[in-house]
Amino acid sequence: MAKKTTITKEPKVSFIKKIKNFFTDDRTRYALASIIGVCTLIILFSVFSFFYTGKSDYSMLENVGVIEEIGESPRYENWGGEKGVILANFLVNKSFGIPSVIIIYALIVLTAKLFVPKKVRLGRHLILSLLAMIWLSILFGTIAILTYKYNWFIRLGGNFGEQMALYIRTNIGWIGLIASLFVSAIIYGIFAHEKTLPFLEKLFTKLFSHNNDKNEIDEGSENEENSLTENAINDNNDSEEVNNVIDFVEDEDDLEKVKVESVNNQTSDFVVDFGVPEPKKNTESIVVDENKNDEKVSNGVTFEIEKPTEKQEEKLVNENTSTASKLVEELGKYDPTLDLEYYKFPTLDLLKTYPDENTPVIDMEEQQANKDRIVTTLRNYGIEVDSIKATVGPTVTLYEIVPRAGTRISKIKGLEDDITLGLAVDSTRIIAPIPGKGTVGIEIPNKKKQVVSMHSLIASKKFQEESKMQLPIVLGKTITNEVFMFDLAKTPHLLVAGATGQGKSVGLNAIIASLLYKKHPSQLKMVLVDPKMVEFSIYAPLEKYFMAKVPDADRVIITDSTKVIQTLNSLVIEMENRYTLLMEAGCRKLEEYNEKFVNRQLNPEKGHRFLPFIVIVIDEYGDLIMAAGKEIETPIARICQKARAVGMHMILATQRPSVNVITGLIKANVPTRISFKVMSAIDSRTVLDATGANQLIGRGDLLYTTGAETTRVQCGFIDTPEVNDLVNYINEQQSYSSAYILPECEIKASSEVGGGGEVKSSERDPMLMEAARLIVENNTGSTSFIQRKMSIGYNRAGRIIDQLEALGVVGPFDGSKARQVLVHDLFELEQKLSQ
Repeated sequence: MAKKTTITKEPKVSFIKKIKNFFTDDRTRYALASIIGVCTLIILFSVFSFFYTGKSDYSMLENVGVIEEIGESPRYENWGGEKGVILANFLVNKSFGIPSVIIIYALIVLTAKLFVPKKVRLGRHLILSLLAMIWLSILFGTIAILTYKYNWFIRLGGNFGEQMALYIRTNIGWIGLIASLFVSAIIYGIFAHEKTLPFLEKLFTKLFSHNNDKNEIDEGSENEENSLTENAINDNNDSEEVNNVIDFVEDEDDLEKVKVESVNNQTSDFVVDFGVPEPKKNTESIVVDENKNDEKVSNGVTFEIEKPTEKQEEKLVNENTSTASKLVEELGKYDPTLDLEYYKFPTLDLLKTYPDENTPVIDMEEQQANKDRIVTTLRNYGIEVDSIKATVGPTVTLYEIVPRAGTRISKIKGLEDDITLGLAVDSTRIIAPIPGKGTVGIEIPNKKKQVVSMHSLIASKKFQEESKMQLPIVLGKTITNEVFMFDLAKTPHLLVAGATGQGKSVGLNAIIASLLYKKHPSQLKMVLVDPKMVEFSIYAPLEKYFMAKVPDADRVIITDSTKVIQTLNSLVIEMENRYTLLMEAGCRKLEEYNEKFVNRQLNPEKGHRFLPFIVIVIDEYGDLIMAAGKEIETPIARICQKARAVGMHMILATQRPSVNVITGLIKANVPTRISFKVMSAIDSRTVLDATGANQLIGRGDLLYTTGAETTRVQCGFIDTPEVNDLVNYINEQQSYSSAYILPECEIKASSEVGGGGEVKSSERDPMLMEAARLIVENNTGSTSFIQRKMSIGYNRAGRIIDQLEALGVVGPFDGSKARQVLVHDLFELEQKLSQ
């Protein structure tokens, strides 16, 4: 018989068990340990080198597009290269700050656990490491909040630490935050180290035992004193005990001295209070009464006041300087930002990013085609070109040509329209010649235009590291893709013009955003005038941060022409008050004055105060001139003439750049101009004193001129949602109790409804009575009505209507509406004029 063979089936292994077996296999563990170990080394080198090279590496990472454009490759100093910079920045700045190095320690422990699984307690180490990292991150975040003014490129506690510290401080205050850190450190120590609890017990035992010993010594000394006193009183006949008490005194004279010193020490306070002090010679502490012939009564004593000589005055100045130095040593320099010490500047993530915002879009086919067309067009008119090169900007390309020797430049300039026709583009602009170069420039719009985002401008190294400018404004990018900035404090006033829809409002928002990103609320105040009522209303929540207004203003954004006049006159008073403070301080400009105040060389009790910059932005200036004329132009001209030295700067914006709006008085005092696209060459000449603005392509394309040089710039684009986010970010923080209050300014009575003013008979216009009858009969009061009906000039008609307003015949100016006629019939008119 054949033998039966028995086949034993191996039990099936589940999928989960297979995975477990795979990971518990020694080969897998060693492989994972090696991979994690290498990653740990990379992280270690990247993070630690980031502490030394992070500032330059991160700036290079942000501007990599610009670097590659000029034909260079970015060179990172970080040991981990570009990826090392990104990784280290994520761990340090965006996560837990410097304590993120604990992550490296945790990875080392994990590697050791995989190599030697039985020797290392992984769970305990990871939990304690995580808790320590969180605690240290909050601690370093607290330090970062207290030292924010140093502007380190490394966030000590990272984003997590700073946000947690701010959250705890907001809910339970600084004392609660410090107490929480202290208590949590003790609890952590108790669970992390076995010796912590015995150490605390020993510490508290010593502390309480020391207090008990001190109390026992005090009680013993008190009992001994009492017993000695009782013995001295009860045993007066015992001469030996008395001699023992006064044994320290050698003779009677010394004993008398001791008694006198004892009395003086006990009554010294009363002597200071009730005694008559000698008159002080410090002239600052004495108030001179001119009516008492240089005599002063102080605490019942009359004495003469000596007038200081020149040497004494010089000595007094030196004493004041030394006093200021002592105050600085004791209190430190005055810091105006401490009023809102927890204010945080807006972050970059509030602004929108666009793809390839730092890299210009270059279409080589388009560039070559344009080059050929330019050469062909010029050749058709007998102009030969030796060389031509192109510089590609965000929206416009500049072609620089070198014409053959003997070619007249004016001939090329006259072919502007022909080149535009030959290239089949909207417009071209010829610069003949380019200042500082021996070439002729032809600017041609790109087919694919690139958006210059406000994010790319604010995040640029040039703007972030700019520290010399008082009021830095980043406007956009030039035709060579360079970030364009200027200092409004050096400008010092600005005229912005442009037709409707060409980017003027976006440009104003870019200017305001630049200031908000760079200045603290204590350093800058703004006055925003918006006759259209919709452009600047978005900034209303910043009232208690950056805004200035007159005391009785209902709204911080000024929209009414009457309020504009009042505010401008108030600003003139503020300007004069500032000049008075500068004169008393012996300073010539605002920077010198504030520096003296910061160094505590000026006395606040004498009215001195830190003076912030004031930026006045007036939109639709042309509309205001139509509404109020000279009443608007006069205070603006005064501010533009004088206010630069005291830190007040004017920005005027209009879409009507005509000569009756931008008068010679305004142009003479506003040397810096920005022009977006305008409709005619005449408008361009009115704004820039040159043509060119009419040849722009719109959508933020502008010309910036200071008189000597003109620069073409593509304005940075900031959308309404971005402005909303920026304003809300600031509005969520601690603020001042109110806006910056300007001095009061009374409005003249003649501008009030009902008139009541006085016009002398000799000053009345001969046609006043005739004009008054005409207005009452037709119940229509306006300058144009008088001008048309009486066939007189506009200026004379305006004088007549002003006199009728002063006499109460018509009401005040009310925008585009006709004036209200306050007299109902001719009989009432005769009575009013006779009075």
